[in-house]
Amino acid sequence: MAKLSISILGGGREVGRAAVIVSDGSHKVLFDYGIGLGEDDIPILPLPAKPAELDLIAITHSHLDHIGAAPFLYVSKRTPVLMTGLTRNLAQVMISDMLKLAGYYLPFEYPELNTMLESVVEAKLGSTVEVAGVQVDVFNAGHIPGSAMFRVELGNKYMLYTGDVNTIDTKLVKGVELSGVEANTVIIESTYGNVDHPPRELVEEEFLSIVKSVVEEGGRVLIPAFALGRSQEILCLLAEKMPYANVYYDGMARHIMEILLNNPEGLNRIDLLEKAYRIFTPVTKSSMRRKILKERGAVIVTPAGMLKGGPALYYIKRMWSDKNSALIFVSFQAPSTPGRRVLEEGVFEELGPKVQAKVRWFDFSSHAGVSGLIRILKSVKGLENVVVVHGNDPTAFDFAALVEEELGVKVYVPSNGETLVID
Repeated sequence: MAKLSISILGGGREVGRAAVIVSDGSHKVLFDYGIGLGEDDIPILPLPAKPAELDLIAITHSHLDHIGAAPFLYVSKRTPVLMTGLTRNLAQVMISDMLKLAGYYLPFEYPELNTMLESVVEAKLGSTVEVAGVQVDVFNAGHIPGSAMFRVELGNKYMLYTGDVNTIDTKLVKGVELSGVEANTVIIESTYGNVDHPPRELVEEEFLSIVKSVVEEGGRVLIPAFALGRSQEILCLLAEKMPYANVYYDGMARHIMEILLNNPEGLNRIDLLEKAYRIFTPVTKSSMRRKILKERGAVIVTPAGMLKGGPALYYIKRMWSDKNSALIFVSFQAPSTPGRRVLEEGVFEELGPKVQAKVRWFDFSSHAGVSGLIRILKSVKGLENVVVVHGNDPTAFDFAALVEEELGVKVYVPSNGETLVID
């Protein structure tokens, strides 16, 4: 029986920059090829992959840390690339936006992006496809709209690559369901491999409470949110619980909303998304922003989620000193970002005055916590090996120890550049 080799090109003992090659000697498949951000937001690519040696590329979802570097593989070869149709449509927007805004050199441009998009083999969630001689089962990953997990049959055994996963149903996406799926080896993310998130119902309740309080007192609410997924999740929640509010959504969140409505596969409460689109107001020109800021009780959902750019900067510069207003974060705030500085130091600009608006953060994570990750692994039949990726040290090692203790299987936490050989 052929041995399986697993080469970590990115995402080894780090979050993001996901890239893993799996081979049985006859076929070679690359899962994800994302981009990371270094100091001063300098883009960091995964370790090199040789496109000429790849039979197939499989992209789990359209976040840049999983797909952002993929066009680099299309400089000279058209390797088939498997993804859902929604991921393809979102990838076009996300990577185009990255190229437009990039302040640093990237080793590819729009022609390579277009070649990649022309090479896409679309697969529906729940389907089984065969591409380049490789059979692939496609499962819902529950992370963001269009996100998928892939199971491939290599060396007469099944290998499951999770990408980013979530086990709970959100307003936007149904959680992963893997009961009874067979796999000898699972490559699994571990972003939150040593912590659980609070119950989503409680998070939503507390979030709505402060939004209602500020609106009723005539203040304004700024909700910086990721353009893809988080903005639409928040809009769905507001459409369900606060349809009477004057809610505006700005920036790329508008374009993403329209893409999702035209590609509803895998969405959970499409009715709420349609309702949000119908009753809330998109910001279509910059002059609208000035009027919104004069409006008592306005709620603004806009990128960038960490205040690193986008329309959110326009709003916060004019709202931070208003004690009656609120700045509500619903996305992860990475270290050294303006959003993290507001949360930890209470200032928007270094050495600047204190933010007077109310500041809160709510955990609307789209990643499974440790209990959910363990539940996924326990649902897999015939599991013998677990490869832990997409998690920082010590989180990845904490998770690996728990997996070993709870499931009694072999667990690996490889670093970038390492190749595992598994029987």
